[in-house]
Amino acid sequence: MTASLVPVGRVLLRDQALVRIRTAIVSGELAPGAVVKDAELAARLGLSVAPVRAALARLVDEGLVEAKPQSHTRVTPLRPRQVADAAVVVRAMHELAAREAAGRTTEDDVAAMRAANGRFADAVAAGDVDAALAADDDLHAVLLARAGNTALTATVDRFTPAVRRLERARFAAAHGRESVGLHDRLIAACAALDVDAAVATTTEIWTALLSELEETHDDAE
Repeated sequence: MTASLVPVGRVLLRDQALVRIRTAIVSGELAPGAVVKDAELAARLGLSVAPVRAALARLVDEGLVEAKPQSHTRVTPLRPRQVADAAVVVRAMHELAAREAAGRTTEDDVAAMRAANGRFADAVAAGDVDAALAADDDLHAVLLARAGNTALTATVDRFTPAVRRLERARFAAAHGRESVGLHDRLIAACAALDVDAAVATTTEIWTALLSELEETHDDAE
């Protein structure tokens, strides 16, 4: 696994710190429940404390970090019920993206989605969870970009990391192989500019994930 907490440059320090710390949380490099100290993170990232504190405040808002005054700041433990709630929102946003974008996808869009699904399939076959989730994000990002709705994209960015963190922890190759086929159907719908089919397939993709998250929640109880 590539380390995320390595020194960063001096441009947009808060944003770079945010990306690095978020990636470390989603990947498990910073484990659920781990206490985080801004000074230690700043040293690992080669930054001053101020941008790290700003990044942690943003991660509190995203639900990836918990801060208790006069106590500690820690990575939020995995809570399947809360993650499932976030996944419902993410599903709705991707359904909206499909509705807004699928009727006007270009040949380049379709090619980009096919390439992403190819990377996804290869990663699933190799058992490379990080590469699989990155390719999955790349595929869906094509429709998000084509939709051109900044509020929609911001909402997806806000809630997806929590979903990916739990999905990564319980990634199953069988689910990944099923997703390859669902992606193919989504791509075919976009190539045909078939909005209804694209929305329906998007719903199926995210509902399958939600069902697995619900099973994880039931097992944890």
